Amino acid sequence: MGDKITEPNLSDPSLYINRELSWLEFNKRCLEEAEDRSVPLLERVKFLAICHSNMDEFFMIRIYGLLMQSNSAAAILGPDQTDPSTVLNKVLRVVGDLTKNYESCWKRIRKELYAEGIRIKDMKELTPEQRKWASGFYKERVHPLLTPLALDVSHPFPFISNNSLNLAVEMERNGELNYARVKIPVGIIERFVEVPSDGPGMDFIFLEDLVKDSVNLLFPGFKVRSTHTFRVTRNADVKVTIDEACDLIEAVEESLDDRDTGFPVRMTVGGTTPKALVSLFGKNLSLSPSQIHTARNAIALSDLWQIANLNVPRLHEEPFVPYTPAELTEDYNIFDSIKERDWLLFHPYESFATVVRLVKEAAEDPKVQSIKICLYRIGNDSSIINALKRARENGKTVSVLMELRAKFDENRNIKWAKDLEKIGVHVVFGPIDLKVHCKILQIVRLEGGSLIRYTHMSSGNYNVSTAKQYCDTSLLTANREIGEDVGELFNALTGYYGPRDYKHLLVAPMSLKNRLIEKIDREIEHKKKGGSGYIAMKANGLVDQDIISSLYRASMAGVKIDLNIRGLCCLRPGIKGISENIRLISIVDRFLEHSRIYYFDNGGDPEMYLGSSDLMPRNLIARVEALFPILDKGMLIEIRDKLLKNHLADNVKARELMPDGSYVRVKVKGKRFRSQRWFIENRGSWHGKG
Repeated sequence: MGDKITEPNLSDPSLYINRELSWLEFNKRCLEEAEDRSVPLLERVKFLAICHSNMDEFFMIRIYGLLMQSNSAAAILGPDQTDPSTVLNKVLRVVGDLTKNYESCWKRIRKELYAEGIRIKDMKELTPEQRKWASGFYKERVHPLLTPLALDVSHPFPFISNNSLNLAVEMERNGELNYARVKIPVGIIERFVEVPSDGPGMDFIFLEDLVKDSVNLLFPGFKVRSTHTFRVTRNADVKVTIDEACDLIEAVEESLDDRDTGFPVRMTVGGTTPKALVSLFGKNLSLSPSQIHTARNAIALSDLWQIANLNVPRLHEEPFVPYTPAELTEDYNIFDSIKERDWLLFHPYESFATVVRLVKEAAEDPKVQSIKICLYRIGNDSSIINALKRARENGKTVSVLMELRAKFDENRNIKWAKDLEKIGVHVVFGPIDLKVHCKILQIVRLEGGSLIRYTHMSSGNYNVSTAKQYCDTSLLTANREIGEDVGELFNALTGYYGPRDYKHLLVAPMSLKNRLIEKIDREIEHKKKGGSGYIAMKANGLVDQDIISSLYRASMAGVKIDLNIRGLCCLRPGIKGISENIRLISIVDRFLEHSRIYYFDNGGDPEMYLGSSDLMPRNLIARVEALFPILDKGMLIEIRDKLLKNHLADNVKARELMPDGSYVRVKVKGKRFRSQRWFIENRGSWHGKG
């Protein structure tokens, strides 16, 4: 008898990458873009700002959880089964290395900016005329905003708000050493203060340097010995406490009060800060030495967005005009065009103005009876909101599901919800225990005595600003069955959420995960019967253990799998006997990859789903998500061949995930191919025009 074949244990922790370390790998890829001199200079500044913003959010959301679990006897372990204290130690080591790399990158970029006429100067570099201007600006615009707070036994240790920029001041009087804290008014005044310049280019100084230069004015009678910049990051993963009697808006507003006052998780100090001062802050903030990071140069470089957005065209990517199909321009009736055929929109290569126009025209069209929409992140632009208000003013029934718990957008969403409620819009907030993350819009129109549903579904938000920066796919359709499904979903969200029968939609948390696993298993069966077996998926994150183990089983059965996962990924590709048939890339480029596409070859009768859901437990279990099918086979082939395949062919901005969890740039074999560049140059080609 032959040796018994042992099936691999797909619960083996070594088969899974830790999610926190995977996230840090994503930030490394962003840093690579900031370091890449082939990228236009202000785009590199943007990526460096993204690195810092991402790291701030990582500490605000993830680190507190690790700290709490490290001290808990009932820690929740991920698929890799690494205990939280070990993860925390690894994370803090990696963060330390990354921080040094950020600083080195900023040092180089600052020199390059200087050479291009964007001079971020130290105070000592200012001309006498500039120093005079800076002194006047400080006295008139800055000094009145400052509040010195003493640090001694007669004064309580001051509260330091989340991510505020501060000065620690060391001073002396009568031979006695004293300390004080001064909050820098970033937000009221821009971090980079532009100083008038006689010559070409632009001169800036750091706001904190301006305050340091005149800080003695705040402490008459004292001799200022030194000043040191510092910043405290606090836990911002606030929980909304809700009971049956409470008002959801009030509950969210109360929870937001906790965000600025959350538990401290990190302090960043300047490199010359005295140990005694660091110890004083660490003790009062209950921070361990590993949570105190030293910066060799400027801290809080998430403020670099101000520089990244400077209007210097030669230092940015070349602009382009988003494509709009002729049938979706104002020369045509948009409802007739949608009724004639389904339309795929691929932003930002195609204009989001088409979606805004659809809502605006629905607001004015006398045939339109009702508008329903799910809003998650709307931003500050009020185009969609104004159109919904106009629709209500015109007597149409308008229903808005506003997700109040969209992280860091809560205040904006509360404002929009209140504005809409004031004019009679039906505003609802969805199930208490689930975030509503699906992106759906439905317009009901009376045509010839019949009600016709026009539906828009998307991977991205109804947000005019992010639609210019995020790569998202969406569908415009008048398909009756899709319309009925979306109508049922709206009814579930505005009424009582529970199981519903959907003919086409895959909806979380009810069925989406199981249906995806069924489709993966179906590819295994096709392969066993002699078929090809092929799966391609594009998403932002892949963390769910059940989905990953299903993909492992498919790979073991010989199914070829291509994955394009932008960020978090716990799957290890390339493991012999388990995942050697899986290739996984991540693309980091000019625009944020945000679309989700799930393709199954299905023995030559392919299926494809697009929509809002990633492959993470929070999406599959704790949110309302919707994936919609591409029923038009011609459109499906266009998406497969021109979107999916071109993403997978990228050898300029794609990195490939290795079995050890690291990412390496895809090797160029033949001609260089940058997918986002191809989409710009060939925008609209997925409509079958070329």
